[in-house]
Order: sequence, then C-alpha cells, then structure tokens
Amino acid sequence: MPVPVIMPKVDMDQEKATIISWEKAEGDEVKYDETLLTVETEKVSIDVNSPADGILAGILFENGAVVPVATVIAYILKPGEKLDAPGHSAHKNASSPSSNTDKPEVLPEKSECQATPVAQRIAKELNINLSDVPTKNRIINREDVEAYAASLSEEANIPDQKSDKIAATPAARRVAKEKGISLSSLQGSGPHGRIQEKDVKLTIPDQKPTIATRDAVIVPMSSKRAYIAQKMQSSFQIAPHIAETIDADVSQLEAMRSRLNANIDPSGKDKVTFTAIMVKLVAWALKQNPYLNSSLIEDQIHLWKEINIGIATALEDGLIVPVISDADKLSFKEIAYQLNDLTQRAKLGKIGLSEVQRGTFTISNLGMYGITQFRAIINPPEVGILAVSSVVRKPIVIDHRDTIAVRPILNLTLSADHRVIDGVVAAKFLANLASVIEHPEILYE
Repeated sequence: MPVPVIMPKVDMDQEKATIISWEKAEGDEVKYDETLLTVETEKVSIDVNSPADGILAGILFENGAVVPVATVIAYILKPGEKLDAPGHSAHKNASSPSSNTDKPEVLPEKSECQATPVAQRIAKELNINLSDVPTKNRIINREDVEAYAASLSEEANIPDQKSDKIAATPAARRVAKEKGISLSSLQGSGPHGRIQEKDVKLTIPDQKPTIATRDAVIVPMSSKRAYIAQKMQSSFQIAPHIAETIDADVSQLEAMRSRLNANIDPSGKDKVTFTAIMVKLVAWALKQNPYLNSSLIEDQIHLWKEINIGIATALEDGLIVPVISDADKLSFKEIAYQLNDLTQRAKLGKIGLSEVQRGTFTISNLGMYGITQFRAIINPPEVGILAVSSVVRKPIVIDHRDTIAVRPILNLTLSADHRVIDGVVAAKFLANLASVIEHPEILYE
C-alpha cells in the first residue's frame, strides 16, 4: 500500500512548516532516506527524506505552501502500484488552480487545521456545524462561513433573523454590535441590498487610514521573522528584565589573541576571533555564577550542568542562535573552528535543528558595527544574555597616582531575568567576567 510522506514535527513548539522546494518530481524513482524536499520551520531549514523505496506520487502541496505538522504531503508507491489513498483527491483538488470550478470540498469537523480561528468563532456564534460548510480552500475561512449562513437565511426565505429582519451578513452584525451602530440606518451594498461588513465600517466616525493605504513597499513577514517576533515579545512581557553594564580593559586580551593567531591554519578556519574568546571567558564566568546558567521551568530553577553558549547570528530574514556545546571544556581554537563552521552553515540555511537547541546562555555581539552600548532581550527559557559592544580607545586612570592612559575599552551589558537573578548576582557575574578579560591568566589557575 502507499507509504505516506508526513510533514515532520522537529521542535516541541512547531505547528507548521513552509515547503521551500521539492527536490524530486512526481513520478521520480526514489530510495529510502533520499531527500524529497526542503522545508523551513520557524527556526531552521531541514530536508525531508523518503520513508521508503519506490515512486514519488500524489504531491499534495506545492512550493511555498504552509503545511501543518503531521499532514500527509505526498506518497511513495511500489512499482506498478496505483494511488488510491483516502482524501488524496480532495486535497489535490484543493491545491490545484484548475479546481476552482469543481464542487467545493466539505471538510470534517473538529480539526484545528480545517478552519481559521475567526471562522470557528463565527460558526460557534451562529450555531453552524463546520462539517456542513462547503469551501474551495483547504481551510474554511470567514467568507465560507458567512456565505453558508447567508444561504441558510435565503433558503428559509428569511431575509434576516435579527434586528427586525434587516438583511445583513453575520460579520456586519458583529461589527455593528461592537460599535453600537443601528443596522436600520444603513443601506447595504450586497445582493438584494444585504448589509456587508464594509457598509458598517464606512459609518464608523473618525476612522483613520491604515498604514496599508499609504505609499509603501509591503514585505511579508517570513515564518522565521514571525517566530522571532512572537518569542521576543513573549520574553519581554513575561520575564522582568534587569540590565547592568560594566567596562573592561581588553589590552591583555588583544595581546593573547595575537599570540593565538601567530601560527594559524592557512585556511583561516581556526582563526581565533574576538567572539570566540568571549565564548570561552563567558563560560568560565558562568561556572563561577551558576544561576546565570539556568532556566525557570514551571516555578522551578534548573541549574544546567552543561554550559552551552548560543551566538546570535544575523540572517537576511532574522536571527538564528547556533550553540557551542560544552564551551567551558573547549580550547580557544576549538571554539573558533566550531563558531566559524556554525555561522557559515547558518547563513546558508544548512544548520541542523540540534545545533540551535539546548542553549543555556546567549551572547549578542554588535561590536563589528561600531555599536558602543546596547541591551539585548533574553532568549527564553534562558535567564541571561550578554550584549558585547565595540572596543573603543578611551583615556582612563590606570594607577593610584591618577595616571591617565589611553586603553582599548569594551562595554558589556548583561540582561537578566529578575525572577531568577537578583542585581547582586548579575553584578558578580560581570565583575568576574571583567576580571578574566583584564587578566586572562586566571583561566589557567
């Protein structure tokens, strides 16, 4: 029998994925574990492989489609086998442009992915069974429910069941009720004078034009950008952020970096960058301050034994945070090599899901852009993130005699979750970090 190809769920929070490209065409012979298509979740791009040897058939969704997890997206057939899978024809028709003239598909009820939230709400208000609502789309929308409600009124020869039998769509009634507008004062623009939602909205006083009416280039938010937006908003609203700042003299650090890069591989893959050094030093400081290497999960503080440092990396459509696992156990050059590899693959969309998970603390470095100070938003469920700014040469007092000297100074700002981290804990972490930056020999004591 046909073997279904399922849209995978690769992350606990994942609800859907976008098909980026099919690598195989319908009718192609495929092998077990061979790549069929590439999809993008909110975090990463991944390959979906064939679950069996056979012929790829019954592709249900094209490139660009957003598909709920656990949904059948295609089938693998044995040679000579025909596709007669339940529901295949309906799904295929729904996704095909040529199906517009076909009989609308009737979807079964009680499936979250078969009706939009608005459609579900309107159907509940009007006591409509969603299984009775026809649609030419894969998902029942508001227009489908309203059209079905209108047909019921017309079939019953009842222009309207409320508001003195004034003919109006359910959406128009809802808006009128919310805004306190009498339907009897309105003239409808719909069939047979039926009042539409837009007719009600036109009467709302002091309406201001939306941003969409202005001259602008509209850029759809990618799934990755939408995920970042949701996560950052949630983090800032749920976790009470505190921020503390410290300056550190990086003279000794710059000298150490020069020594480390004196005999590097010609390829430059193990060149020790400033960020790689910071990963090592932050890992050391976290060992001294374990509460910053923790997560708050259901009113319990989890102090992680692993120190896994995430590095915020800019992409064209947002951010991704590759993770250096067990950073405290790695050398500077090992960190540098891993960081270079992860960063390059992240920008190419070739990073694995496991490489962006299990982070315990995050570093965000904007120093290469000349930023002298900033605050970063915590990456949940972590409780801390370090903002690393640009190194600036400044005059400072270097001894008890008030001797002034110009030194390279680095600004560091720690954002921490105040539910777990008190101000003094944050201050001790920054003090430890500044100390090891100014005296890196502490690492080897």
